[in-house]
Amino acid sequence: MKFQMDDVTVYFPYDHIYPEQYAYMLELKRALDAKGHCLLEMPTGTGKTIALLSLITSYTLSKPQNPVKLIYCTRTVHEMEKTLAELKLLHQYQVQHLGKQAEILAIGLSSRKNLCVNPNVLAAENRDSVDAACRKLTASWVRAVAAENPNVPTCEFFEQFERAGEGTFLPPGVYTLQDLRAFGKARGWCPYFLARRMVEAANVVVYSYQYLLDPKVAGIISKELQKESVVVFDEAHNIDNVCIEALSVSVRRQTLEGARRNLSKMQQEIERFKATDAGRLRQEYNRLVEGLAQGGNLPITDAWLQNPALPDDILKEAVPGNIRKADHFLHVLRRLVQYLEGRLETENVEKEFPVGFVNAININAGIDQKTLKFCYDRLHSLMMTLEITDTDEFLHIQTICDFATLVGTYARGFSIIIEPFDERMPHIPDPVLQLSCHDASLAIKPVFDRFQSVVITSGTLSPIDLYPRLLNFNPVVSRSFTMSLTRECICPMVLTRGSDQLPVSTKFDMRSDLGVVRNYGRLLLEMVSVVPDGVVCFFVSYSYMDGIVNSWNESGILKEIMQHKLVFIETQDVVETTLALDNYRKACDCGRGAVFFSVARGKVAEGIDFDRHYGRLVIMYGVPFQYTLSKILLARLEYLRETFQIKEGDFLTFDALRQAAQCVGRVIRSKADYGMMIFADKRYSRHDKRSKLPGWILSHLRDAHLNLSTDMALHIAREFLRKMAQPYDRAGGSSGRKTLLSQEDLERMGQGITYEMLF
Repeated sequence: MKFQMDDVTVYFPYDHIYPEQYAYMLELKRALDAKGHCLLEMPTGTGKTIALLSLITSYTLSKPQNPVKLIYCTRTVHEMEKTLAELKLLHQYQVQHLGKQAEILAIGLSSRKNLCVNPNVLAAENRDSVDAACRKLTASWVRAVAAENPNVPTCEFFEQFERAGEGTFLPPGVYTLQDLRAFGKARGWCPYFLARRMVEAANVVVYSYQYLLDPKVAGIISKELQKESVVVFDEAHNIDNVCIEALSVSVRRQTLEGARRNLSKMQQEIERFKATDAGRLRQEYNRLVEGLAQGGNLPITDAWLQNPALPDDILKEAVPGNIRKADHFLHVLRRLVQYLEGRLETENVEKEFPVGFVNAININAGIDQKTLKFCYDRLHSLMMTLEITDTDEFLHIQTICDFATLVGTYARGFSIIIEPFDERMPHIPDPVLQLSCHDASLAIKPVFDRFQSVVITSGTLSPIDLYPRLLNFNPVVSRSFTMSLTRECICPMVLTRGSDQLPVSTKFDMRSDLGVVRNYGRLLLEMVSVVPDGVVCFFVSYSYMDGIVNSWNESGILKEIMQHKLVFIETQDVVETTLALDNYRKACDCGRGAVFFSVARGKVAEGIDFDRHYGRLVIMYGVPFQYTLSKILLARLEYLRETFQIKEGDFLTFDALRQAAQCVGRVIRSKADYGMMIFADKRYSRHDKRSKLPGWILSHLRDAHLNLSTDMALHIAREFLRKMAQPYDRAGGSSGRKTLLSQEDLERMGQGITYEMLF
């Protein structure tokens, strides 16, 4: 369908549009017109992605004089592929209506591991090894040697890509990762470097959060992107955690041992160069005397990770004299490693701020703040000079220089925490030194400053007013949408007690109570006997899930559950979990039915959909609070309280409830779907906890469903399932609620005849 929205003609590839999609587009257009940032919460399964893509691409088509580039950030490769598939459909529709003028170039960009087509490189087992294997074949010095000696292996795909030079281009179209690999194979070009080269020319780029938020990666991939861009962070409910992880570093004993090995290897390389090619080291020294560590524009294959500090905080001056010589620099790093080893020998938990820590390094190791700041760039320069290609072996020394540069650059928003052991296993010594970032706004500030509009959107952004404070920005639009439904297809319930009227909760003093464990088991047993197909259970942690499943097994509850449905469990091993999910789906498909035990904050809770018969009921056992004795969490809470006036309790509740909402939101992926959500913990009946759930869940949570026991929940489940078994009226004509708008409806709305369902 095609409709007008003020001065923009919107091309939408379906015959009908949901009212909330239309309202979402209106708010998004307001933000684009104002050239500002926005926060939009849209229920899951209501077509958020296609609404975003339709409006932003149509906006550019309607204003060709100042086109807007779309940078769409997703969390996983699976989400990236889904987004590109939607865009492909939309692009075909636009070309069908407008012909050649609607043609765009849209690409997905991922790591070498997902894009490489060279079988020798792909044989490496993990991402870092694939990157290193690629460098061994494509680094400029390797190719220079190969030009003289044909026996030196190179990458045929990259060589052909380079030979094509400026002739390398992608015809207009939407390219998924699979399409890029197929195109690369057909032309004999490297798809990874082709995608990297096309990022600037593309109208739409879909890639991971890290490519914009992590300074080490953003410095290489995203530095050329123009200001006239709209950046979309999809599924952005955890964006503050992503920002914090991008600027945090952990150092363990293994890191320091690895760093010592790296330094010895580099020392050997320096000695070898002194004997064979002393001129290279002298050239590097002269370059460092003249200016920065980065010697101009490096070839695309040589560019290693960039400085971990944010662009505005990197010193634009010459490298300090005491680390210009390679030998001297290695000596400084050895002293730093030795100092950190001494700090890890502690028997007590220690917490320091960067200023005090840098001062202590200066006193004990004789390394000043400016030298620390330049560690990362100086290491990068040295690795180029020494022509090191197996970067995966040098990750340890890279981590140490990462740490040094960040601790030397930032005085606020960070703290250094040294723990001699994990508190949950105090008998196993495992010392760790963590440079922990507490301020999420640091990493995202360059994105807000640099780009015209940033859209933060997800199905769970409640309470929406906390995000501007956490990320320290002023959105021009901040809005939460509800779901327009022809039938009540969501049934949330709060279960506070078992059939024996004993309260249930995962509070620390109650969670191991046998009565609570038994009631939780009976709840699941009663539900699996009534609910068809798939049931998903989320627990607050792996250790709690292990404990409770063991108890159920000993008491025979698990055996009774297995008589109704098969049981599958998420583990910390990705392969095992993938296998369990596949078998869970098979059990649901063949009618046997299954239960999947999962963990809040785990892989399954974030990215896997349990739509249709794969998830008719989800039970959230407990409130998934973070481990509140974690020293890093306590330091962050203190920082939030002092800097942004966010109370500890408010932040912890907000964080736990967004995770709970994320878990239960897995079951509804479209309006034709239906599912029940049980919040099994007495604390959900308190208004201060419950009110932090997203509006689209709260609007279906009736007062009668707020304080249930197991038998009452069972009765409600039976009634709900009976109601859902009736034929589904998709358009909502019979109920009087119109939830699908046609082109005529939108035209009448344009003439001033508004529909109630929009509000």
